[in-house]
Amino acid sequence: DTRSLNFNMILVKIKNQNQMIPFGQLCSGNPTNRRRISDSWGQGHYGAGRGSRTHKGLDIVCEDGSVVYAPFDVTLEGKLTVYNDPNKAAINSGINLSGGDLTFKLFYVRPDRVSGTVRKGERIGVMLPMQQVYPGITSHVHVQMKDKSDPTPYFN
Repeated sequence: DTRSLNFNMILVKIKNQNQMIPFGQLCSGNPTNRRRISDSWGQGHYGAGRGSRTHKGLDIVCEDGSVVYAPFDVTLEGKLTVYNDPNKAAINSGINLSGGDLTFKLFYVRPDRVSGTVRKGERIGVMLPMQQVYPGITSHVHVQMKDKSDPTPYFN
């Protein structure tokens, strides 16, 4: 009957809207998006302690100088400044992105460009020299959702 058909169409629509888009490979040399676990500078999971605050992103391992890729089809929405601290100038860059109903930021990346669209797997920039600022840290790209919610579910 028509009501049953309409109900099923609504369920399909709701299911598709809540479907999570998994992040593809972010960094050359890390095809599985291995996460920063723990090092002398702290931990890289969402919610990790940072003194009096909490970590609002997820750290994905990325060697200094590595190519950073679009994790899925994205729109580049401008460069961002990570810090207000001149001592961290070497890593003080990132990019705002959107795609698949998500808006997020990648920290510690020098973007090749800051507007337009990029397809999944295409280069968007280069990992900055994190070791210059934090010697001995596990170098990483910091993924932060615009609303500061936990990005972990988007990674397999």
